[in-house]
Amino acid sequence: MATVNVRRDVQDKFYRYKMPLLQTKIEGKGNGIKTVIANMSDVARALSRPPTYPTKFFGYELGALTKFEEKADRYIVNGAHDANRLRELLDVFIDKFVLCGDCKNPETDLKILKDGDILRDCKACGKRTNIDMRHKLVTFITNNPPPKKAKGQKGAGKAAGQSVEADGPAGLDDEDGDAGSDDEFTQRIEAEAKDIPSAETINKQSGGAADEEWSVDTSEAAVKARVKALEGSMQSSLVISGGADDDEEGEDENSPYSQFGRWCVANRKGGEEATDSETGASAVEVFKKAQELGIEKKHRTCQVVMANLFTEDAVKEVDRYAPVLVKLTTSEKHQKALLGGLEQLAAIGAPSLIPNGVPKLLMALYQIDVLDDEELLKSWGTHVSKKYVEKDLSKKVRRAAAPFLDWLDQAESDDDDDEEGEDDEDLDDI
Repeated sequence: MATVNVRRDVQDKFYRYKMPLLQTKIEGKGNGIKTVIANMSDVARALSRPPTYPTKFFGYELGALTKFEEKADRYIVNGAHDANRLRELLDVFIDKFVLCGDCKNPETDLKILKDGDILRDCKACGKRTNIDMRHKLVTFITNNPPPKKAKGQKGAGKAAGQSVEADGPAGLDDEDGDAGSDDEFTQRIEAEAKDIPSAETINKQSGGAADEEWSVDTSEAAVKARVKALEGSMQSSLVISGGADDDEEGEDENSPYSQFGRWCVANRKGGEEATDSETGASAVEVFKKAQELGIEKKHRTCQVVMANLFTEDAVKEVDRYAPVLVKLTTSEKHQKALLGGLEQLAAIGAPSLIPNGVPKLLMALYQIDVLDDEELLKSWGTHVSKKYVEKDLSKKVRRAAAPFLDWLDQAESDDDDDEEGEDDEDLDDI
């Protein structure tokens, strides 16, 4: 099998880091045509990355669906794609997710920190450099962390396997003395937080009279006044049902989830407390509020955000809140809660989303990869539940979602068409 340098821009034939030349095979015809990456496992092993990572990267860059058949060792990208184009994209993947950002050596491991940031830990120079957290692949990596490395393995050229690091960014050294591990969204949160005066500062400046003004009034009278101002349908959306199946707080109005739900309603587009009533609170403000209440990592927070922050313009609002949705949705449990919030939004908060808005909203969330588990989506579409809304409303939402779910099924069936016995397969083995 032909091999090439991991860094194809290096012409030195004695360069120590090698990988197999990427090979592709075109299968199927018409709508079922697809590109099978014949030796993806071998390439990924040389890069010390799971083969799903570069395959998914190809899908994002080409705007195509991908499919993994790990038991059969088949990694597929929908559509017919030239081998040279995929090799160029592999070079981009290597640069972004494999090579050390300092010495450009491929002998790195991926480290996922507690706060969700991902670093490249270089075994050659010892530096830790952060990856581009804006790329869609980051969400896939976070939701599908690399397996822990077997003892004695390290860096590129060995068998695939990295580790998830439990420690936070403390102690990371770089030339500027900054950990540099925060993604752009987290950096914006911290930057804006510096400008917010503490309660103690306000209290001193006002001679102790600011206590009542510092926080939103959550007294029974104040809550009733705000709820009364909302439309009838919006009152229902404030009831955050379901999801209390773990050690989280219950349904009383002073629980952090109830407080967060009221805050979202008051600060969404057109909300009475929104700084910008035309667009509502920013993504940074939403995340900071969740942090303030200590629920930014809880799956139920995803439900509350979707049910209470979004409006009948939810499809357009996804782009505005994509950073906070990506930050909050980190597991299958979070995705289930997000779907529960979508049910509440469509059935109670913004029924105008039925029928046309629901499939568009699901597609928008799918495209930003906060709903990227296709099996979970299909299961949700066929299993009616009364956990979040009444059963008849749950059925109505799922019926409205049918065009999106049909699209998912069609995309998968296209992958399976003409999979066996094609005489016109073209193996590119340059």
